[in-house]
Amino acid sequence: MKKVIFVLFAILCICIGVYPLIYFLIDRTFGLLNSKSDVLLNDIFWNIGFYSHILFGGLALLIGWMQFSKKLRLKSIKLHRNIGKIYVVSVLISGLASIYIAIFATGGLISVIGFLCLGLIWTITTILAYTSIRKADVNKHQKFMILSYAACFAAVTLRIWLPLLTIALQDFISAYRIVAWLCWVPNIIVAIFITRKLGLNAS
Repeated sequence: MKKVIFVLFAILCICIGVYPLIYFLIDRTFGLLNSKSDVLLNDIFWNIGFYSHILFGGLALLIGWMQFSKKLRLKSIKLHRNIGKIYVVSVLISGLASIYIAIFATGGLISVIGFLCLGLIWTITTILAYTSIRKADVNKHQKFMILSYAACFAAVTLRIWLPLLTIALQDFISAYRIVAWLCWVPNIIVAIFITRKLGLNAS
């Protein structure tokens, strides 16, 4: 059962990890960009922030799940470290970009605060995970990496919840305001539960 769950988890991460490429293959007004004004869509700084966020965030999601494979760590610790370095750099770029573009989030202040909190938590937990392993504190490293990837996985849960809530509420803006929190708060709660179950909070 655990293997089935992990395989499903990996498939979701891979699918949503490559999802940002769609923005380069079809019309720019695809997806969330439909809710943005023409002024914002033509703003060079917002565009840099948006595409930096989705590309590097997608990369982090695409490779991050592999770090939770015990078999991979045992087989090649060097590969584990190299993937980790790419993940950290990707999160720093995507996380900082997300904090900037969150200011312009659809749905107003509720959405803005929700996505700002997500960006901060994602960035900070990743930095803490990196600094912990630099100090050879494996327990804290594992704890913060679980929290970091829980925040990263918000890209998946957002795309699950948003269409369901939009259909249920018949209103995209209301659904988006809820999703700005729903996409990551339950993830973090589950991550905290996992870290406690693994005894990682004791360090």
